[in-house]
Amino acid sequence: MSPGARETVRGGAGKSARRRRGAALAPGALELPLPPLEPVPDGAAVVYAEGAFGTPSGKTAHGLVRQTRRYMVVAVLDSRHAGRDAGEVLDGKASGIPIVGILDQAFAAAKARGETLTHLVIGLAPDGGRLPQAARADVLAALERGLNVDSGLHDYLGDDPEFAAAAAAHGATIRDVRRPRATSELHFFTGKIAEVDSVIVAVLGTDSAVGKRTTALILERGLNALGWRAVMIGTGQTAWLQGVRYGILLDSIVNDFVAGEIEHVIHSAWAAERPDVILLEGQGSLLNPAYPGGFELLAAGRPRAVVLQHAPARQDHDGFPGFPVGPLAKHIRLIEEISGRPVIAVTLNHEGLAPAEIAPNARRLESEVGRPVTDVLLEGPDRVIGELLRWFPELKPAGAGDRAAAGGGGG
Repeated sequence: MSPGARETVRGGAGKSARRRRGAALAPGALELPLPPLEPVPDGAAVVYAEGAFGTPSGKTAHGLVRQTRRYMVVAVLDSRHAGRDAGEVLDGKASGIPIVGILDQAFAAAKARGETLTHLVIGLAPDGGRLPQAARADVLAALERGLNVDSGLHDYLGDDPEFAAAAAAHGATIRDVRRPRATSELHFFTGKIAEVDSVIVAVLGTDSAVGKRTTALILERGLNALGWRAVMIGTGQTAWLQGVRYGILLDSIVNDFVAGEIEHVIHSAWAAERPDVILLEGQGSLLNPAYPGGFELLAAGRPRAVVLQHAPARQDHDGFPGFPVGPLAKHIRLIEEISGRPVIAVTLNHEGLAPAEIAPNARRLESEVGRPVTDVLLEGPDRVIGELLRWFPELKPAGAGDRAAAGGGGG
C-alpha cells in the first residue's frame, strides 16, 4: 500500500494531516511536554527523582515529564528543586507539573487537579539500576499510603520482604517492569525482518543517557504531524513507563533471544501499522565501557539509516571518569562500517552548554563530520526529517513539492 493510500494517521492527525505533507514545522512547533498519544493512563502518578532530576541519572523522570500515555503525572519528587515547575527545570518551558519535596505535597498536587494519587513511579536511572539506600524510606512510605509502585530498576522491589509486606498490608501493587520474561515467551531470530518495507531508522548515541529516546519520540511526533505514519520502537524501561505501543526491555533479555526480540517487535509494528517510518531507539553506545550497545540494533533491526545523538560538552562516558567518549567522527565511522548504512544526521544534546555555545558547537561538528547537526529540543525535528526525505525520496508523496525547499532540508 502506498503512503498516500492510507486513511488514518496515528496520533489523531487524520486526513487533514495528509494534505499537509511536505509542509515545514516551525522551530519549536512541537512544544514540550509533548501531548499524550491516545492516553490510557494507569492512574495519577508522582515521579520519584530525589537528588537526580535534571541530571543523567534522572532520565526516566525526564521522559515521564515530557510525555507518557501510561500515567497522568501530577508531580515530581525531588527536594532539591521543590517549588519549581518540572518543565522549566528540564527544558526551560513550563509543564504544569510541580516539583515537590515531600510525599504529602504530591497528594496535595493531585487533589488540586481533582485527581486521586495512585502511583509512585521510580524516575531514577542510576548506574547499575540499583535503588539508592536513601530512597527506601520514601518507597516504603508510599506503599504504606496505599500507592502502587512501578519501578524500572534492576533491583526488583517486589522481591524485597519489607516492601512486599507493606504492599500486601495496604492493598498496593509493585510492578518491576525490568523483570525478565520466561525464555518460553521469547522469540529467536528468523529473518522475517526482510519482509518489513518501512524505512527503519535507528536513533543511536555516542553515550548512555544522552537523549536518544527523546529524539526518537520527537521525530515520531514530527513525522506524524506532517502526515507520514511513523512508529517508535522503545528498547528500555523508560519507554515502557511512557506507554509506548511497541517496545522491548533489551537489557532484561537473555542474550540468545536479543536479536529475535528486536526483529519480532519491529515486524509486529510493521504488520499492525504498515508505517512509512519505524524509529528504533537505544541503547548505550558502541564504545561505552559499561553499556556497550547499538550493534544488536544494527545487526537485527536492519535499519536503512542512522540518526546519532551526541553531547559535545560531555568528555567522558556518563558515570565513568577517565573513559573518554571519543571523537564524533569515530562513532560515525564505526556505525557506518558495521552496518553499511549512512549516519544521515547528528542530533545535539546541549547539556553543559550555555545558550550562546549551542549554535557554534553545531556548526563546528557539522564542519568536522559533514552531516547536518541540529538540536531537536530547541529547533524541532524539521531538519532531520528533511534529511530523511532527501535520502529516501520514496517517502515524498506525488505533488508534495520539494521538501527541502519548504524549509526541512539541511546539510
